[in-house]
Amino acid sequence: MTNTPRPPQAGDRLVASSAPPRPHRPAMPGGRIATPWQRAVSAVAYLVKVASRVAALSVLLYALFTVFEANPANIWYRFVESLASWASLGLAGLFQLDDPRHTALVNYGLAAVVWLITGSALAGLIRRAAP
Repeated sequence: MTNTPRPPQAGDRLVASSAPPRPHRPAMPGGRIATPWQRAVSAVAYLVKVASRVAALSVLLYALFTVFEANPANIWYRFVESLASWASLGLAGLFQLDDPRHTALVNYGLAAVVWLITGSALAGLIRRAAP
Protein backbone atom coordinates (compact mmCIF):
# COMPACT_ATOMS: atom_id res chain seq x y z
CA MET A 1 0.00 0.00 0.00
CA THR A 2 1.50 3.33 -1.06
CA ASN A 3 1.17 6.42 1.05
CA THR A 4 0.31 8.97 -1.64
CA PRO A 5 -1.61 12.06 -0.68
CA ARG A 6 -5.07 12.44 -2.09
CA PRO A 7 -6.02 15.60 -3.99
CA PRO A 8 -7.75 18.32 -1.94
CA GLN A 9 -11.49 18.04 -1.67
CA ALA A 10 -14.07 20.75 -1.11
CA GLY A 11 -14.19 21.60 2.62
CA ASP A 12 -10.64 20.41 3.34
CA ARG A 13 -8.58 22.67 5.62
CA LEU A 14 -5.45 23.89 3.89
CA VAL A 15 -3.55 24.47 7.12
CA ALA A 16 -3.44 21.82 9.76
CA SER A 17 -4.20 23.54 13.06
CA SER A 18 -5.97 22.48 16.17
CA ALA A 19 -6.79 26.06 17.17
CA PRO A 20 -10.28 27.35 16.41
CA PRO A 21 -10.48 30.28 14.00
CA ARG A 22 -10.51 33.63 15.76
CA PRO A 23 -11.91 36.99 14.65
CA HIS A 24 -9.49 39.56 13.28
CA ARG A 25 -8.53 42.28 15.76
CA PRO A 26 -5.62 44.67 15.36
CA ALA A 27 -2.68 43.47 17.39
CA MET A 28 -0.26 45.62 19.33
CA PRO A 29 3.47 44.99 19.48
CA GLY A 30 4.12 41.93 21.58
CA GLY A 31 1.03 40.13 20.26
CA ARG A 32 -1.46 41.84 22.60
CA ILE A 33 -4.87 42.81 21.28
CA ALA A 34 -5.56 46.58 21.17
CA THR A 35 -8.67 47.70 23.03
CA PRO A 36 -10.97 50.35 21.56
CA TRP A 37 -9.62 52.85 24.12
CA GLN A 38 -6.04 52.18 23.03
CA ARG A 39 -6.98 52.57 19.37
CA ALA A 40 -8.73 55.89 20.14
CA VAL A 41 -5.74 57.19 22.09
CA SER A 42 -3.43 56.13 19.28
CA ALA A 43 -5.62 57.96 16.76
CA VAL A 44 -5.58 61.15 18.86
CA ALA A 45 -1.79 60.95 19.17
CA TYR A 46 -1.53 60.51 15.41
CA LEU A 47 -3.76 63.54 14.79
CA VAL A 48 -1.65 65.66 17.16
CA LYS A 49 1.51 64.64 15.33
CA VAL A 50 -0.01 65.37 11.91
CA ALA A 51 -1.36 68.77 13.03
CA SER A 52 2.02 69.80 14.45
CA ARG A 53 3.78 68.76 11.24
CA VAL A 54 1.32 70.72 9.11
CA ALA A 55 1.94 73.80 11.28
CA ALA A 56 5.71 73.32 11.01
CA LEU A 57 5.42 72.90 7.24
CA SER A 58 3.41 76.10 6.84
CA VAL A 59 5.89 78.08 8.93
CA LEU A 60 8.83 76.65 7.03
CA LEU A 61 7.18 77.32 3.66
CA TYR A 62 6.62 80.94 4.62
CA ALA A 63 10.28 81.26 5.63
CA LEU A 64 11.34 79.82 2.27
CA PHE A 65 8.91 82.08 0.40
CA THR A 66 10.46 85.05 2.19
CA VAL A 67 14.05 83.96 1.59
CA PHE A 68 13.50 83.40 -2.12
CA GLU A 69 11.37 86.56 -2.41
CA ALA A 70 8.12 85.01 -3.61
CA ASN A 71 5.41 87.22 -5.09
CA PRO A 72 3.32 88.57 -2.16
CA ALA A 73 0.31 89.03 -4.46
CA ASN A 74 0.13 85.26 -5.14
CA ILE A 75 -2.78 83.42 -3.52
CA TRP A 76 -0.55 80.60 -2.23
CA TYR A 77 1.82 83.09 -0.65
CA ARG A 78 -1.06 84.83 1.13
CA PHE A 79 -2.54 81.51 2.28
CA VAL A 80 0.78 80.27 3.69
CA GLU A 81 1.41 83.70 5.23
CA SER A 82 -1.94 83.58 7.06
CA LEU A 83 -1.17 80.09 8.39
CA ALA A 84 2.36 81.07 9.38
CA SER A 85 1.26 84.21 11.20
CA TRP A 86 -0.90 82.06 13.46
CA ALA A 87 1.61 79.21 13.79
CA SER A 88 4.72 81.32 14.42
CA LEU A 89 4.08 81.09 18.20
CA GLY A 90 5.24 84.67 18.69
CA LEU A 91 8.72 83.81 17.47
CA ALA A 92 8.45 85.91 14.30
CA GLY A 93 10.22 88.87 15.89
CA LEU A 94 12.58 87.08 18.26
CA PHE A 95 15.85 87.80 16.44
CA GLN A 96 16.65 90.91 14.40
CA LEU A 97 19.42 90.31 11.85
CA ASP A 98 20.83 92.67 9.21
CA ASP A 99 19.08 90.96 6.31
CA PRO A 100 15.28 90.61 6.66
CA ARG A 101 15.41 87.36 4.69
CA HIS A 102 17.80 85.83 7.20
CA THR A 103 15.67 87.14 10.04
CA ALA A 104 12.60 85.38 8.61
CA LEU A 105 14.54 82.17 8.03
CA VAL A 106 15.90 82.05 11.58
CA ASN A 107 12.70 83.08 13.37
CA TYR A 108 10.27 80.98 11.36
CA GLY A 109 12.73 78.07 11.21
CA LEU A 110 12.91 78.14 15.00
CA ALA A 111 9.11 78.12 15.17
CA ALA A 112 9.04 75.07 12.87
CA VAL A 113 11.53 73.23 15.08
CA VAL A 114 9.45 74.06 18.17
CA TRP A 115 6.33 72.69 16.45
CA LEU A 116 8.09 69.45 15.52
CA ILE A 117 9.55 68.87 18.98
CA THR A 118 6.42 69.73 20.95
CA GLY A 119 4.14 67.78 18.59
CA SER A 120 6.24 64.63 18.84
CA ALA A 121 6.62 64.98 22.61
CA LEU A 122 2.89 65.56 23.11
CA ALA A 123 1.98 62.61 20.88
CA GLY A 124 4.37 60.40 22.88
CA LEU A 125 2.82 61.55 26.17
CA ILE A 126 -0.67 60.86 24.85
CA ARG A 127 0.35 57.33 23.79
CA ARG A 128 1.94 56.62 27.18
CA ALA A 129 -1.22 57.81 28.98
CA ALA A 130 -3.23 54.89 27.58
CA PRO A 131 -3.32 51.87 29.85
